Amino acid sequence: MLALRLARAAHPLVQLRRLLVVTASAGTGFLLLCTLGYALTHPEASPGSALRLAWCLAPVAATVHFAVAVARTDPGTRPRSGLAAIGLGPGRLMALSAVTTALSTSLGSLLALLAFLHVRGDLPGGAIGGRAAEFLAADQSLPLPAALTLLAVIPVTASLGSALVLRPKGERRRRAGRRGAGAQTPSPTGNTPDAQDAGHLGRAPDPNRPAVPRPAPGGLPWGVATLAVGLAVETYAGRTNRTPGPRLPGGLASGPAGVPVGWALTALGLALAGPAIAYLCGWLLQAVRPGAVRLLAGRGLQEEAGRIGRPLGVVCAVASGAYAAAALSTGTHSSYGPLTALGAVLVVGCTLATLATAAIESKQARADTVAALVRLGAPATLLRTAALLRTTALVVVCVPLTWAIAELAALPLTG
Repeated sequence: MLALRLARAAHPLVQLRRLLVVTASAGTGFLLLCTLGYALTHPEASPGSALRLAWCLAPVAATVHFAVAVARTDPGTRPRSGLAAIGLGPGRLMALSAVTTALSTSLGSLLALLAFLHVRGDLPGGAIGGRAAEFLAADQSLPLPAALTLLAVIPVTASLGSALVLRPKGERRRRAGRRGAGAQTPSPTGNTPDAQDAGHLGRAPDPNRPAVPRPAPGGLPWGVATLAVGLAVETYAGRTNRTPGPRLPGGLASGPAGVPVGWALTALGLALAGPAIAYLCGWLLQAVRPGAVRLLAGRGLQEEAGRIGRPLGVVCAVASGAYAAAALSTGTHSSYGPLTALGAVLVVGCTLATLATAAIESKQARADTVAALVRLGAPATLLRTAALLRTTALVVVCVPLTWAIAELAALPLTG
């Protein structure tokens, strides 16, 4: 009930983000139900049905990623001073955020079920025939347990993901310190260990304590290694196995089974290396005798690397996959069906919306810094120029990197 009240009293922009989560969940749930319909219509083609279910993993992952990003930026479940006095500590706020995410995604899954039943003809006035009937199984009864199991994938995964991301990181250390010492010894600066966890617990940090510089993200070695393994798997599979494998969506050229695995590893590598790439862009902005604008832009980008880096890496991975798919379809008669188009729209839309949500979160995080600069007399053009420099640096670094990886990813199927 509290989650429903907070959802009803939220800001219109927050409501829009939740509505986008509902829409993405509905579209992905509809794709999963169409996969179930195809399996019912073609019981002898179990490998093809399993392959179609595997291709739904990309929209599912994009939808869950977007739902978790929206849960992170939800102001209704953010720890604030005074909430612990009424029993809403960090743990309960985490549970509240998970329940809110589950409600949004469950509503989308319910809409997907109603839409699927409508186009099947189970509801009045919605029967669709022709080629689309093989994905609907209109002449067979729909197994409700299987349909509900598929529709429960997104709500369960999204709520668990939001709970994992928003778990109170400092609560365990704080309780362990109280049990071990009984009383905490103040540090030379007058701060107790509880002050180190103030940001996680919703309390205001000590203004006399200097800010610790944010270290460089450590995912670059793992991202580069995963990216190299993915490209190696694609190249090896394309050169050693010439037998046709699973056919790609939209009628694209088929290839060995190792090529989709290599693509998945390449996308994972870009996502892991995204924060380090954003941090590197900030370092490049400050290189070689920076001025005030470049220094402000570079430090700001390094501070935001952890927030926008991973969504940026996912966007680069999706862009490289789209470029490779477009290169493979050039000169062929591939036809993109409505389900393929829906899956592509879901993946692209969710990744872009996740990046926009992360940008909004970064803007909210640096609001105090911007206000302090304005009070010190910084002109508005300085802040706008710094923001433009951050965006330009990311575009200049990420676009060539995405193009190069897309060319290497498409090479096993075009060579």
